[in-house]
Amino acid sequence: MQADPEAQQLLAMPEEAYMNAAQLDYFRRRLLAEQAEVEGHLEEVRKAIGDNERSGDELDRAAVEEELRLLLRQADRETRLLRKIRQALRRIEEGDYGYCAETGQPIGLPRLLLRPTAELCLEAKERQEQREHHYSKSRGDQ
Repeated sequence: MQADPEAQQLLAMPEEAYMNAAQLDYFRRRLLAEQAEVEGHLEEVRKAIGDNERSGDELDRAAVEEELRLLLRQADRETRLLRKIRQALRRIEEGDYGYCAETGQPIGLPRLLLRPTAELCLEAKERQEQREHHYSKSRGDQ
């Protein structure tokens, strides 16, 4: 994945510059743009849900219900993403952005460039996924 020139500049900064004003400004702008995009798309999904017509034909009703189910799933995913974006913006304002919520260690620019809403460093995320996997295995989900 080729990063934009501004992201390349951020990556070229020394380690001591981690989460300096330029980096925070970059992520704030990126998160605000992503927030606007998700909000716009979510509005389109809500409108599509509202525009769905009920048909008397059973086959048409089944197709409409399937489309509605997919739209609702999409709206749910986007609502969760929007919540994560807003939490990341709040962490920027509070001065916690870029640091692992579990360990307090830097998350790292490469990870944040891929997932600006990341709350956990890679090691903490791997531990979380292992716990989730272990829990689902112990419940017999797999």
